[in-house]
Amino acid sequence: MLDVEKIRADFPMFRNNPDLVYFDSAATSLKPQCVIDAVTDFYTHHTSNVHRGDYAIAAENDRLYDGTRSIIAKFINCDPKEVVFTHNVSASLNQVAYGLARNFLKPGDVLLTSEAEHASNLLPFFRLQEDYGIHIEYVPLDKEANLTVENFRKAMHPGVKAVALAQVTNVLGSVQPIKEIAEIAHENGALVAVDGAQSIPHMKVDVKELGIDFLGFSAHKMCGPDGVGVLWGRYDLLQQMDPIFLGGDMNARFQSCGTMQLKEAPTKFEAGTPNIEGVIGLGAAAKYLMSIGMDNIHAYEKELRAYFLSEMQKLDNVEVYNPDNEYGPIDFNVKGVFSQDAAGYLASRNIAVRSGNHCAKILHDVIGTDSTIRASLYFYNTKEEVDRCVAAVKDTNLENAVGIFF
Repeated sequence: MLDVEKIRADFPMFRNNPDLVYFDSAATSLKPQCVIDAVTDFYTHHTSNVHRGDYAIAAENDRLYDGTRSIIAKFINCDPKEVVFTHNVSASLNQVAYGLARNFLKPGDVLLTSEAEHASNLLPFFRLQEDYGIHIEYVPLDKEANLTVENFRKAMHPGVKAVALAQVTNVLGSVQPIKEIAEIAHENGALVAVDGAQSIPHMKVDVKELGIDFLGFSAHKMCGPDGVGVLWGRYDLLQQMDPIFLGGDMNARFQSCGTMQLKEAPTKFEAGTPNIEGVIGLGAAAKYLMSIGMDNIHAYEKELRAYFLSEMQKLDNVEVYNPDNEYGPIDFNVKGVFSQDAAGYLASRNIAVRSGNHCAKILHDVIGTDSTIRASLYFYNTKEEVDRCVAAVKDTNLENAVGIFF
């Protein structure tokens, strides 16, 4: 079991904000000191570009930058040359969408997704409809707004050539059966792209075991810096895929007549100067999580969420939208109070949650509400914080929620 107090000591945010209950880690996570130190060390001791300089500190940054590929490869069980650094998961999924359209799909082909997806796993593929004539179809969700293997199997047909789904959805925290889905998709000749933004920080993810083709995730949700993401892809597919961005370092040569030759993956996807310090910080974050153990993190969070849910279900003034899920955020509303007003009242009690549609507007249409409150936990949260949050939710009503604004 985790020593949570020892873990919390690694995070300066708790030291500097001792009264804060931070339940918004699905939006972005807090950063441990080792990640902050890794980024700061780049700026204070060895600032340089990468893959360009012939001097000592440049060589050190090459080692750290490229070394992070090996760290991430160990983290998700892949070959380092399959790890592409991007700006975030949105950039990763945009690259997948562009590459699918340019290199693998043709007009009239179908991409299969679900109504539970984040905008970053929908809008890039919407553009394929407009620009490339690719059709989007949705797997029907069950009555709990979850995706089942049975429904996916029924939705598959010969026209489906690609699938785009989250491993864990960002609102309800539904763990989707990606391994089984990938098997069905591949039996039908379809490629599988996975949004791992909400799974990678919280559970052990093995891309070989899942049997998928592409995976995207962000550093900032897994204790890493902002502005860095990862695109993992099967190497044979990355080699066939055109990059969405062109520029320095990713080309082998180009001529005035307009011809160019690109380097091999992963370099061809990393045009220009990358977020070097962010990549180094990502490496530190992944090593930190592995030192704790992803299975340990997953087990602790599952237990803490179960306690949180049981306490929330004792309240008469709350509607919980994902009571049957064992994982992910608690998504709820306070009856009779607009979600943003309720979140504002919780903020007045120094409890940080998110309100709105969480970039999942279509899902909110499905569950029948415009917006919700999302309380998302991480391995640095405690039962005492849950108790504070539940007590504040219990006290929330229209009068005091609106009253904080006047």
